[in-house]
Formats: sequence, structure tokens, C-alpha cells
Amino acid sequence: MAVRSDSRFLDAPMVPVSCRVCGAGVRVRKSTWDQTSVQWDGEALASCTERRASDPGPGPSGAVFTGCGALAEAIREAAVLGEVHVQSEDG
Repeated sequence: MAVRSDSRFLDAPMVPVSCRVCGAGVRVRKSTWDQTSVQWDGEALASCTERRASDPGPGPSGAVFTGCGALAEAIREAAVLGEVHVQSEDG
């Protein structure tokens, strides 16, 4: 069985977006208005005030962190302004 290469990132590469509250910089790709892929690096994880304020939990990553509201707003704004391309208007 041949493995098909994933060309999604060629068509729509991840782009940098920074949180307007703490300055955490992540890389983002939006498949639809409802689906967003976010890559965090160590510096962004350490900078995010909402993440630092979340309750620590067991395990190597601590509690489940569902995301930063301030960063989500920055990503939404970047998409509205066309700085982050939304692949499909559906969803």
C-alpha cells in the first residue's frame, strides 16, 4: 500500500499569530472557520498567561488545557483580516 503524501501544508502553510495579551507566538492553519490547528513551542507555552493560570494536573503535561481565549480571539481576528487563510468556508 502506497503512502500518500500530505499536501495540505503546501496548499496552506501554517502562519505565525501572536496573542495580543501575552505575546505568545504560535503557528496556525485554519481548515474551516470552526477548525484550527495550532502549533505551540516551549516559549509560547511559557508565555501564555491563561495556560500558566490553569490548574496543574497529573501526568507529564499537567491538566488538560483546552486553549487560550485571548489567543483564539487573535486567531479569529487574523482570519477575518485575511492574515490566516480559511481553507473552506464550510463549517
